[in-house]
This record gives sequence, C-alpha cells and structure tokens, in this order.
Amino acid sequence: MALQRLTRSRYQLICQLTEMKQHFLENLYYKCNTLTKEIDTSVFGSTMMDLLTDSMSLDEIAAMPLENLAAFLQAKGRGRFSDPDKLAQSISKAIKGSYRLGKVMQDSVDVVLASYAMMIRTLKKEIQALDKAIQHLITTVPESKSLLSIPGIGPVYAAGILAELGQIDRFEDEAKIAKYAGLYWKRKQSGNFESERTVMTKTGNHYLRYYLVEAAGSVMRNEPVYREYYLKKYHEVPKHQHKRALVLTARKLVRMVDVLLRNHQLYASERSV
Repeated sequence: MALQRLTRSRYQLICQLTEMKQHFLENLYYKCNTLTKEIDTSVFGSTMMDLLTDSMSLDEIAAMPLENLAAFLQAKGRGRFSDPDKLAQSISKAIKGSYRLGKVMQDSVDVVLASYAMMIRTLKKEIQALDKAIQHLITTVPESKSLLSIPGIGPVYAAGILAELGQIDRFEDEAKIAKYAGLYWKRKQSGNFESERTVMTKTGNHYLRYYLVEAAGSVMRNEPVYREYYLKKYHEVPKHQHKRALVLTARKLVRMVDVLLRNHQLYASERSV
C-alpha cells in the first residue's frame, strides 16, 4: 500500500505534466509556429525552455550571428548538443519563417509560456523526488528482483506493476491479469461473421495498464525478442501502428511477468533458452 501511494501519485503527476506540455506547445505555436518542425531536439529541454522564455525576443535571437547563437546554446546546454551549429541554423530559420505577433499579444504569450515553463520544471522535480522514494522502497519487496532482472524494467516500472498486482496468487492465470489491466479485446461477432477489427477494452486498472505499457516500451528497446515482436505488429496495419504494436507488446509482457512472479524466477533471454 505504501508503494502504491507513491506510484499512483507519480502517475497523476505524469498526467499533469503531459497536460502542461500540451498547453505550452499550443502557446508556443503563436510565438513561433514552425519551431517544432524545424528543430530535431525537444523543446522541453532546459536549454530550449530557457531560450524560449528568456528576456530575449525572437527578433533579437534571429539577429544573432549563427556562431554566437551556437555558442550560446552550447554554453546553456553544457556541451550536450552534438551539432550546435545545425541547431542554431534550424532555430534561426524557424524564427525567420514564422509570423510576428503584435506587442500586446506577444507579451501575453510570453507570460503564459513562462508560467507553463515554471510548472513543467516544478512537476519534473516532484516526479524525480517520487522516483527516489520509490527506488528506496522497492528494495524491501522481494518480488522486485524478478521484474528488475528484465532488461529495460527499472525500479519505477517494477514498483508500479507490483503495487497494483499485489500477490500474484490472487490471479488464476495471465489472462486474468491482462483483463484486470484492461489489456484485452472484445470479439465482434454476428452469426457467421466475425470482425477482424476489435477495440481494446479500456476498463480495468488504468494504473497497472499505464505501467505495463510504459515498461513494454522500455523492454522493447532493450530486448531483441520484444523488439522483433513490436516491429512485426507495427507493420501489420496502416493506422495507429505504434500505439497498437506497443499495447500488444505489453500484452506479451504480461505473460512473462506472470511466469516470473509466480515461479520466483529471474529473467532469461528467450534466445539463450
């Protein structure tokens, strides 16, 4: 229960952070409508956030020589950008290609962006604090060793899954876990006809579903077998490819979670087996 309080609170902060980012992007469009299309880095990094909410106007940034803007970005980013010259060129191009607002409207947008930027930074710090508390508490849960042995699953995802599952013995099999998490699809059938297109049921424990899907994305990036499965499902349909493939990968992950927790095992790669 103590772990569940932390993981559920973290989920709620993640939802708030996502909402704040959406509002930030909506207002950023008024200030520089082509920026997100031109640059190949996130606008939510500390350097870009400082640049967009700093005292400099877009015209002042666009008037800066490219080498000076690149040096400014590299100094703000503490040398993290691999190609600051290209980033400076992209930012300058985006600003010059955007329409300009009147001063009154521009001032209002700047205030709103600064407000959302502050809330985004605050939420990120609170999430980091919860992550530390989760990492400290998860070490007291014996079952965590099984999930932490899976490549890509760290303390936070393991805690989120364990906090919602509780004792694995209360589920008859992995199908019951999937249904509890809402990772199952209703069959559409009428007479001899059965539809190939089915919609995932979004009932069940949405906290567990969130952590399973997030964990599946991380496992997919770290485990070749799950990566192949994801790509297979990705190329099966023309629409909603990523979302569908990721959810199906999460459904596959449920089977492994059930086996490891039920048998108190550590993960072994399927290929090595």
